[in-house]
Amino acid sequence: MNNLLELFRTHGAGQARLIAGPVLILMVLSMMILPLPPFILDLLFTFNISLSVMILLVAMFTRKPLDFAAFPSVLLFATLLRLSLNVASTRVVLLNGHKGPAAAGQVIEAFGHFLVGGNFAVGIIVFVILVIINFVVITKGAGRIAEVGARFTLDAMPGKQMAIDADLNAGLIGEEDARKRRAEVSQEAEFYGAMDGASKFVRGDAVAGLLIMVINVVGGLIVGIAQHDMSASDAATVYTLLTVGDGLVAQIPALVISTAAGVVVSRVATDQDVGQQIMGQLFSNPNVMFITAGILALMGLIPNMPHIAFLSLALVLGGTGWALYQRRIQEQAVRDEEPARAQAAVAAAAAEASWDDVALIDPLGLEVGYRLISLVDHEQSGELLHRIRSLRKKFAQEMGFLSPVVHIRDNLELKPTEYRVLLYGVEVGRGVAMNGQLLAIDPGEVTTPLQGTPTTDPAFGLPAVWIDPALREQAQISGYTVVDAATVVATHLNHLMHRHAAKLLGRQEVQQLLDHIGRDMPKLIEDLVPKTISLTVLQTLLRSLLDEEVPIRDVRSIIETIAEHAPRLAALNQAGTGPDAGELLAHVRVALGRAITQHWFPGEGELRAIGLDARLERVLVQAMTSSGALEPGLAESVLGDAQRVVQQQESTGEAPVLVTTPALRASLSRFLRHHLPQMGVLSSAEIPEERMMRITAVIGGGPE
Repeated sequence: MNNLLELFRTHGAGQARLIAGPVLILMVLSMMILPLPPFILDLLFTFNISLSVMILLVAMFTRKPLDFAAFPSVLLFATLLRLSLNVASTRVVLLNGHKGPAAAGQVIEAFGHFLVGGNFAVGIIVFVILVIINFVVITKGAGRIAEVGARFTLDAMPGKQMAIDADLNAGLIGEEDARKRRAEVSQEAEFYGAMDGASKFVRGDAVAGLLIMVINVVGGLIVGIAQHDMSASDAATVYTLLTVGDGLVAQIPALVISTAAGVVVSRVATDQDVGQQIMGQLFSNPNVMFITAGILALMGLIPNMPHIAFLSLALVLGGTGWALYQRRIQEQAVRDEEPARAQAAVAAAAAEASWDDVALIDPLGLEVGYRLISLVDHEQSGELLHRIRSLRKKFAQEMGFLSPVVHIRDNLELKPTEYRVLLYGVEVGRGVAMNGQLLAIDPGEVTTPLQGTPTTDPAFGLPAVWIDPALREQAQISGYTVVDAATVVATHLNHLMHRHAAKLLGRQEVQQLLDHIGRDMPKLIEDLVPKTISLTVLQTLLRSLLDEEVPIRDVRSIIETIAEHAPRLAALNQAGTGPDAGELLAHVRVALGRAITQHWFPGEGELRAIGLDARLERVLVQAMTSSGALEPGLAESVLGDAQRVVQQQESTGEAPVLVTTPALRASLSRFLRHHLPQMGVLSSAEIPEERMMRITAVIGGGPE
């Protein structure tokens, strides 16, 4: 059905364009033959005026004559319409003029009374002046321009054709472009030739208007006196006013159309219309404005001259000239800067590379696709910006140091809804966020499906669905966790920041941490760096804690432990390079044991942890003591048992934490952390004495 309607509209529009011309001709001819009532005559006169204004505006806004190639034909139809209206109005005036001024319609009455004050002598003079302006000035000038333009266009045709052929032979243009240019040349010649002939229509129309007026006045006197027994003065007054009104109604649109013809043929083809050309050329020179303003000001100072008019206009022109002068100075300054810029660019291109060309990589970066720009745009109050500020504060409170600023930028190489997190320029996470939609995350107990785009939660890998905001309530009732796109990105970023917290703690962050502590507890750190421990060893120790998800908020305990044990460990170190970082870390972990245990086992209840089989523990101690590494077979066996007991602990809701001896803790933690990142490894020395511990699973043996 829609296709049929579209076909009807398309063919109907085409048929309407085909029959528009014949219908217009038939209407014009019928206006000459059939009598028209005054109301219809008013409508047609109004249409004639509006048509002339439209033609003038179209002529003003054309950029080249061929943009209004139909103008000669339009000029012919407009002239024919105006003459047919003259015939129809003459019929009405002569038939009904004896009834009064309104007998020929309100438009003719208005032009006969309002425009000339009801004085037929004034009306005749105004009408004759309009005819003279149209006939002698505008029409004659436009016809002469069209004649000369047609002659020069025809003379230039061979040269233009040869230029087109030369460009075609040189390969500068193709055959299609050459064909179009030849057609334009031919059309231009035909247009000026048609305008040369069409201008004669306007000239003849002016002569016809003058003759029609004389005939109507004489005919009106005859009809009024002979047929309607009117006095000569009454007949002259009524019919002359009606004739003058009829003539003015016809001549004003004729004058407008003649002006349009002059505009079309007199313009020089540029990429601007007539209005832009006039404003850009006539009112662009401030000197002209200043001189004109000065002349008007001098004339305004002459006694008995209209001072207000002259001085006001002089002030306006002077202000306009000053504005143009200031703009010209600014444009000149810009033009003067362009060579300097170009020279600077050339010098920069020719200059040797320097350290200024080395761009430092941001420690932490976030790149987004173009559909996610609104989430991080300051001008649009991006919600993600506020979330990132909040999570940096939360990260600092949880981990004990302030992370580097997250540098956000758009990346057109990403998919529109994609984002990625960079750590020192290396991608560490990537995800998708549908701006304007919500992510419904299945925590594992949902059975009701939702309509949307299935996906996976980028932070924790849980199954999820992107849904419309209208389904939020339904998803929450079904048990889904519903978050918006900004929360998805912020949660993923927060997860990655915690996972890579150790890499985010650089030397600058360590120094800033020491400066922050020194403002509150200066005595605590005054002898710490570099007397007791170097900044490098301190950074290594803090990073080791963060690697195993141990926050460094309790900096006081860490520093006091270092101050207590570092000198002794440095004395025992035969290499003389200061305290061993591994041994110092073990002491620091013992000092933080209560916080570490609380992290894995919240509350004050029993610790249900994983242990090592006694025989396996002896084998591991021997292997670590002799070679410092595990044999492949032993490592595979330990890893398999560890995976089994971790699954067992998680299935019963227990924490996957292995408690071993201080001698094995560091080695087992490094080994298991790469394969089982969710597993914690604690030393028995780190468990507070008041906490009771039960071994619920054993690596290398069955559960106890």
